[in-house]
Amino acid sequence: MQIGLFFGSFNPIHIGHLALANYFAEYANLNEVWLVVSPQNPLKEKSQLLNQHNRLHLVNLAIQQHTKLRSSSIEFNLPQPNYTVNTLAHLKEKFPNYKFSLIIGEDNLESFGKWRNHEYILENYQLLVYPRPGSKKGDFHHHPNVKIMDAPLIEISSTFIRKGIKEGKDLRFFVGSSVWDEIIASHYYQ
Repeated sequence: MQIGLFFGSFNPIHIGHLALANYFAEYANLNEVWLVVSPQNPLKEKSQLLNQHNRLHLVNLAIQQHTKLRSSSIEFNLPQPNYTVNTLAHLKEKFPNYKFSLIIGEDNLESFGKWRNHEYILENYQLLVYPRPGSKKGDFHHHPNVKIMDAPLIEISSTFIRKGIKEGKDLRFFVGSSVWDEIIASHYYQ
C-alpha cells in the first residue's frame, strides 16, 4: 500500500485541504491519503486550536464520501510536542508493509531544515510537495526524494475561515455542508 500522509492542524478542515488530498490520491500513485490530525505543531502557537478530537470529527465529516481519504489520530497518543520523525517511526512499526510519503506545502519545504531529523526523513521518505503562494525555491527542491507536484494553487486558509466565523459570516461553501453544520451547532470558533 502506498500511503500519502497529509499532516495538519485542520483547524478547521476546508475545501482547500480536501482538494489537495484528492489531487494527491488521484495523481501521485497513492492508494490512500491519510489526513493526520496534529494535536500541536511544534512550530505553531496553540492559541485558537480547537480540541484535537473535535478537529478529527470535522475531518471525518468532511471525508465521509471519499473512498481514498482516511483520517488518522496516530499522533494523539504520542508524547507532545510531537515531531514527524517520531510519527513515521510509529507508523513504520504499526504498518511494516506500507510505504509512506509525506505531502507538504512548498512553504514547509522552505523550512524543512528546521524539522527534527530532517536528513533521516529526506533519505527514507518521498516528499510530495504542492505549491504555496509566495514560496521560494530552496535547498531541498532538487533532492531525488522531493517531487514537486503540479497541484492547483489554493489560497484558502483555516485562519481566514476562523476569522469569518467569528465575524458571523456564512462560509459553508469553504468547509462543506456537514462540517459547517457541526461548526455552527457546536459554536466552534465563535
